[in-house]
Amino acid sequence: MAAKKDNIFIEIFARIWAFWGLLSFTVTFLIIVIPSLATKLIPNPKGMYWFIKVSKFWVTFWLYMVGCPMKVVGKQNFKKGKTYIITYNHNALLDVPLSAPFVPGANQTIAKDSFAKVPIFGWFYARGSVLVNRKSLASRKKSYDLMKAALQQTFHMCIYPEGSRNKTNKPLAPFHDGAFKLAVDTQNEIMPSIIFGTKEAMPIHKTFYLLPKKLEIHFLPPIAAGTDADALKQQVFETMWNYYESRA
Repeated sequence: MAAKKDNIFIEIFARIWAFWGLLSFTVTFLIIVIPSLATKLIPNPKGMYWFIKVSKFWVTFWLYMVGCPMKVVGKQNFKKGKTYIITYNHNALLDVPLSAPFVPGANQTIAKDSFAKVPIFGWFYARGSVLVNRKSLASRKKSYDLMKAALQQTFHMCIYPEGSRNKTNKPLAPFHDGAFKLAVDTQNEIMPSIIFGTKEAMPIHKTFYLLPKKLEIHFLPPIAAGTDADALKQQVFETMWNYYESRA
């Protein structure tokens, strides 16, 4: 009986906390939206570098407000003068504002174009993203070219190779090919990266739910692109799977 009451309390608290999370996210975003978009006046890659800096300040502050402080491990794996394709696991909507700001240096994220239609926030979202409509072959081809262009501008590219949030009870869902074909075509190394804690803070099967949890991003040693995209995909998948399980 006590356990049931505790569960009910957690369910109620998580909904109230989700409301606080949404409210604080909106208010703090409205404060930083103008300076963040003003970075478009600065030529790239410096403009994107400062956009990421502003984003990191905002997201870090907001995460403390909602009791989800972020710890970053493995930044030493980024070597000066090198540009990486960064692959993340994807467990929760909370992953979205985390992936780009904590990468050291200018970067963009491959992202659904639907979020770019949200009033005001869509401007910010589009600024840091390569947008794609996955249902459109033409959009997928265009986004692939834009990712190549981003890498040529020395932007790191952040990609969720699972494609969407992992709804299984396994560490990872199967990977799509895009990130690995991109790596082979451009010969940029892949940096496997694992986000911890968002699965517990915002469980995928719960609606409007948020709990205070410590979050972590672990950047792992980069993997050379090679010439075989399928072999590279398998290597990155196994690296991320094994690391996730070792930390569970």
